[in-house]
Amino acid sequence: MMLRNVFLKTQRDYRRSIMWWALGLVVLNAFMVAFYPSISEIEDFETIIEAYPEDLMALFGASNLADMTSPVGFLNIELFGFTVPALFAVFAIGLGSAAIAGEESRGTIEMLLSEPITRGRLILEKFAAMSVLIVALAFALWASLVIGAAIMDMEISTLRLGEMSISTALLGLIFGGVAFAVGAVTGRRGLSMGAAASVVVAGHVLNAFSLMSDIMEPARWLSPFHYYNGNLPLYNGLDPVHVIVMVAVIAFLFAISYIGFQRRDIRL
Repeated sequence: MMLRNVFLKTQRDYRRSIMWWALGLVVLNAFMVAFYPSISEIEDFETIIEAYPEDLMALFGASNLADMTSPVGFLNIELFGFTVPALFAVFAIGLGSAAIAGEESRGTIEMLLSEPITRGRLILEKFAAMSVLIVALAFALWASLVIGAAIMDMEISTLRLGEMSISTALLGLIFGGVAFAVGAVTGRRGLSMGAAASVVVAGHVLNAFSLMSDIMEPARWLSPFHYYNGNLPLYNGLDPVHVIVMVAVIAFLFAISYIGFQRRDIRL
């Protein structure tokens, strides 16, 4: 019975959603890649961008606009600086909040728990399903950029695009994990979405402020965005320490979800 395999049921339930999200991401990437030649051909671009306030650009994840005429710099600023992290945050939070709290709000958690499945297995399969969907979207991100870059003859490493996509998936898993954990512990979907959204906003602001002010620089270690793109994976590859920190945070969020759901009285 499908309900006894929550992992497969979740994949089936989201098959249309992930298709449309992936399609939207492919269209966005195609537009951005096609737009690149018009930027790279602008003469004296470095002079033009000197008028942009650095602090304002930091808020949008664009700390080095002077590099925007290179393929790596263009994608790092236009896609991975703000747009892609925001999209993955929305997608992941939606998945995480729906996993447990969403089942409770719809009144379907009783059906799941009436099956021969333990709470621990339910949490494990729901978290695994969320992770696979986020990784699938990251794969669509990578594949569409690789194909687009090849068509437009953009000199950019396929490996580096892969590493940047992995970092994006890990960032999404952190935000999704926050929503998942709060939903598992409280059973309240609205609260889980609000808490995860607050982490996104706070993390982005902390990271931006750390780039603007020396006083705020230590705050970058508290922001998921620092571990996501602080080492500029599109230029330098993944930083193993950053990867370990992000994976540790994801594991911690899963542990909170597992323990909290096991101990909580479920509202049926």
